[in-house]
Amino acid sequence: MSSRTKSFKVPFWAQIIAGLVLGVLLGWLARSQDLSWLVTSLEKVGDTFIGLLKLAVAPLVFFAILVSITNLRKVNNAARLASRTLLWFMATSLIAVSIGLVIGLVTNPGAGTGLTPKDGAKPDETGSWIDFLTGIVPTDVITPFTQLNVLQIVFMAAVAGIAALQLGERAQPILTLSESVLELLQKALWWVIRLAPLGTVGLIGNAIATYGWDLIGKYATFTADIYVGCLIVLFGVYPALLATVAKANPVQFFKGAWPAIQLAFVSRSSVGTMPLTQKVTERLGVPKEYASFAVPFGATTKMDGCAAIYPAIAAIFVAQIFDIQLGVGDYLLIAFVSVVGSAATAGLTGATVMLTLTLSTLGLPMEGVGLLLAIDPILDMIRTATNVAGQALIPVLVSARENLLDREAYATADGSSLDEPREAQAEQVPAAA
Repeated sequence: MSSRTKSFKVPFWAQIIAGLVLGVLLGWLARSQDLSWLVTSLEKVGDTFIGLLKLAVAPLVFFAILVSITNLRKVNNAARLASRTLLWFMATSLIAVSIGLVIGLVTNPGAGTGLTPKDGAKPDETGSWIDFLTGIVPTDVITPFTQLNVLQIVFMAAVAGIAALQLGERAQPILTLSESVLELLQKALWWVIRLAPLGTVGLIGNAIATYGWDLIGKYATFTADIYVGCLIVLFGVYPALLATVAKANPVQFFKGAWPAIQLAFVSRSSVGTMPLTQKVTERLGVPKEYASFAVPFGATTKMDGCAAIYPAIAAIFVAQIFDIQLGVGDYLLIAFVSVVGSAATAGLTGATVMLTLTLSTLGLPMEGVGLLLAIDPILDMIRTATNVAGQALIPVLVSARENLLDREAYATADGSSLDEPREAQAEQVPAAA
C-alpha cells in the first residue's frame, strides 16, 4: 500500500510547474477582468511565502557559514578545496560577464525604447567601493540581523568560524550547538520550501496581474538580453564545463539540481534556496563536508546572473539612454566589478546594490537604476536561477577534479523525491588523490 501511494506522488518539480501555470492563468484573469480582490490575494500569498523564507535568512547565513568553515577541518586538503572553489567562482563569473558584454554590444538594448534620462530616478540605496569595503565590518552585533545585512553577517560568521578552528577542542560545545541550530533552521525552512508551489501561484500571478505584458514589451530587447545571456550560461557554459572539466553528464546534473533551480526562479532568493541547493548538491555526489562549505559560500558570493550578466548589460543600457560612450577600459572595469564585487549582492532578492556599484565605478548616472526597477522582478527570476545553478555546479566541478565526486551517486541523482535525505550519503570525505 505504501509503495502504491508513493508511486502516485506528484514530483516536486511538477508541483512547481503546476504553480507556474496556475499563477499565470490567475494573473491574466485578475488583470483582464480587473479583479482587485484576486490581485490582493495573489500578492498576500506571494509576500507571505517570501516573508517566511526571509524569516530564517539571517540566522541561517550565520550558522551555515560558521559551521561550513569549521567543517573544513574534516576535509582532506581543505585549503586546496577552498582556493579551487574561489578560483572557479571567479572564472565562471568572468565567462558570464563576458557573455553579457557581448550580448549588450551586439543588441544595443537602450536603443528604441523611447526612454529618456528624465524617466530615471536615483535609488534609495546605492553602492560604492567605499561603502562596500567599510560596510563589511558591522558597528554592533545586533543591527546586521535586524536590518538583514547579509554581508556583515557573513563577516561575523567567518570570524567566529576561524576563531573556533583556532580554539580547537575548547570550541566544541559551541560547534555542537551551532550544528544543532543549523539543522533546526534547515528543517524549518524545508517546511517553507514545501510550500513553494503555493508561493509560486502568488508570486507569478501577482507579477502578471501587476505588470502585464506591456512592461516587458517596452523593455523587450533588454529583457530578452538578460534571459538569453542567462540561458546561454545555464545551458551552454555550465554543460560545457561539466562535460570537459568534470567529465560528467550535463543532463544528469540538471536532473538532480532542477528542484533548486526551479525554487530559485520562483523565490528569487539564493539564500532562501540554500538548504535545497545543498541537498541536491550532496545528491549529485559531492561530499557532505565539502558541500556544507561550498554551497553556503556560493549562496552569498556566487552570482553569475545578478553580479555578472545583469550589470554588464544594464550598464550598456544605461549608458545608451544617457548617451554616454563606453570604451574598452570601461568594459574591463565592468568585468573587474563582476568578478571581485559579486559578494555585494549577498544572496538577497534583487541586484540593485550590484548595479549601483557598477554604475558608480564607471561614473554613470545613478538615475539609470530607476529605469530598471519596474522590470527587475521579472528579470530577477532567471538571474537567481542562474545563480543557484552555478552554486551547485562549482562543488561538482571541484569534487570531480579532486577525485572526491561520488560518480555512482551522480549517475543516479533524481530530484523528484526530496522529502528525506538520502541515508546512503557518504559521511566521510575520501582522501584526495
